[in-house]
Amino acid sequence: MPSLPLVLSGPILRRITPTQITFWMATSQKVNFQLTLIPENNASLEINKKTLEASQQQVFAGEKLYFQLININLDTPLPTDEWIGYDLTLVITNKNEKHSWRDWAPHLTYPGKSHPGFILRSCVRKIMHGSCRKPHHDSKDGLVRVDNWLASNDIKDWPAALIMSGDQVYVDDVATPMLVAIHQLIPQLGIPNESFINSKIESSTILHTAEPHYTQRENLLPTLNSDKNLGHLIFSGARKPVFTSINAQNHLVSLAEVLTMYLMVWSPACWNLIDIKQPSNVDSDRFEREKCILQAFQENLSQVQRVMANIPCAMIFDDHDITDDWNLTAEWEQAAYDHPFSKRIIGNALIGYFICQGWGNAPENFTKELLEKTQNILRLPGDKKHDELINTLLRYPSWHYQWNTSPPIVVLDTRTHRWRSERNLNKPSGLMDWEMLTDLQQNLLGKEAVILVSPAPMFGVKLIEVIQRAFTWFGKPLVVDAENWMAHPGSANALLNLFRHKQTPEHFVILSGDVHYSFVYQVEWRSKKNNADIWQITSSGIKNEFPKMLLEVLDRLNRWLYSPRSPLNWFTRRRALRIIPHKPKPSSRGERLVNASGLCLVEFNEDGSPHEVTHIGSDDQDIIFEIEEGEARWE
Repeated sequence: MPSLPLVLSGPILRRITPTQITFWMATSQKVNFQLTLIPENNASLEINKKTLEASQQQVFAGEKLYFQLININLDTPLPTDEWIGYDLTLVITNKNEKHSWRDWAPHLTYPGKSHPGFILRSCVRKIMHGSCRKPHHDSKDGLVRVDNWLASNDIKDWPAALIMSGDQVYVDDVATPMLVAIHQLIPQLGIPNESFINSKIESSTILHTAEPHYTQRENLLPTLNSDKNLGHLIFSGARKPVFTSINAQNHLVSLAEVLTMYLMVWSPACWNLIDIKQPSNVDSDRFEREKCILQAFQENLSQVQRVMANIPCAMIFDDHDITDDWNLTAEWEQAAYDHPFSKRIIGNALIGYFICQGWGNAPENFTKELLEKTQNILRLPGDKKHDELINTLLRYPSWHYQWNTSPPIVVLDTRTHRWRSERNLNKPSGLMDWEMLTDLQQNLLGKEAVILVSPAPMFGVKLIEVIQRAFTWFGKPLVVDAENWMAHPGSANALLNLFRHKQTPEHFVILSGDVHYSFVYQVEWRSKKNNADIWQITSSGIKNEFPKMLLEVLDRLNRWLYSPRSPLNWFTRRRALRIIPHKPKPSSRGERLVNASGLCLVEFNEDGSPHEVTHIGSDDQDIIFEIEEGEARWE
């Protein structure tokens, strides 16, 4: 079997500004870096050794697993609106060995370019946006289509950023062949053993080898204490009152599993080390079907690697990055966090998110002390310090962030600052509490336009929200994933007041995912006193889809019951607003919702309003949403 490659994942280009550039990588050895930036119309800029050493943060996670963040502060500002190539070389520490990107990823370049690179935009005119990428879903990978789109379009037309608004990984929904592959890779990485408490499994070594519990992890996942009668969290007969995903048979548990999962979904490098064989007591047909899908998935990962090495990538978590229904209700939180093992499972996923996603969004948000604590538990996972770090991350105040583009990209944490219901702990929590919404409003004051990233749509499909509200009334909010911005009266009113405020931006473009279908809504105030121009653009999923027949029925019923002129709108919290769906073309029967994997390409006017929205389908079919003609104006 081949030996571990030097580069396990990356490079992933994260935030870039005229005076700052950030890369994320995972390597199998301790390394230093050499970097030269090569602007197309300016002199090359070699980053000196001292600057690079000061810019590099390295976290050891196993004998052959190092996570790298290179966050470089530049003395000379980079030019805007021109191609900037980069020449990245890894130097193995304590060895006189240098490895250029040409050695470990020669496929990173696009046609006509001698190096990987990027364009630093002076203003945002285009953005690629998507969410929900499940490796074993039987649709094609939207990121592969993005790579084909980049390769066939002039670089001057490339988007300013790739925004991924949640569910970059599915920690709670893992195919058995993927879990087998993860378990084969973990010992090669030399990730230390993690001990568990209040668990049927004593350690991660046992979990990864002797007792992996393939397709049976619901038997490992925590159940409620006998003195707590919270069985109504989900329907009777369901198997897991704490972890509510119906696909949790292979829910990731250990920190090693989570970290390795990221390597498997972003890079082709580790798949050559894997020989997936069917475990005993596993359904053969399902295993072979999932294995075929995953083989097709991994065959195209070099294209995914190329996309993420050439386009700045912004990320934020949603529930499946951690676990289904994460913090949906206050009662769910009590059930999940009161059990040490379930808290550890959730915490391990959050540690993985921090290292592989959150760290590169805004490196200044994460202190040296936090990184030291993370390094300590990675060396010896499973002790008291591990649980202390989880407590710190669960209440961490700065998962949200802003990229100071023009207009600015403001990314919201809608998971860890919930507005909990005071009257009934089983009712859905608001997606952001009053303090966070107030801070958001203050941050937006004086801005003319803003690109707001909310993992869940702020303005969703009304019929689906009504169904969620009905299930909530019957005490079953988790059954229908009843989390939307209008589900909690406090957060709904605060959100509407934010849009109503005279000093907040005139142009809002809200980018969302989560729901596994895509749509474009224009939102207008019925009162002429409010002039805010609001657009809800939802793109989901990158590699996931909604049940086809069900969505067709819901789409049709929603058009009948909640058209912009329907009197039923006056019985909703959005009564002061007119929600105008914009049609996708081609559309066979007047659909407003697009049910196809892929991403949205959003093009902006100079004032920050959307000019055109195109669903870039993973099946090579493009669907354009009509921006100029809204339903309310023409029907």
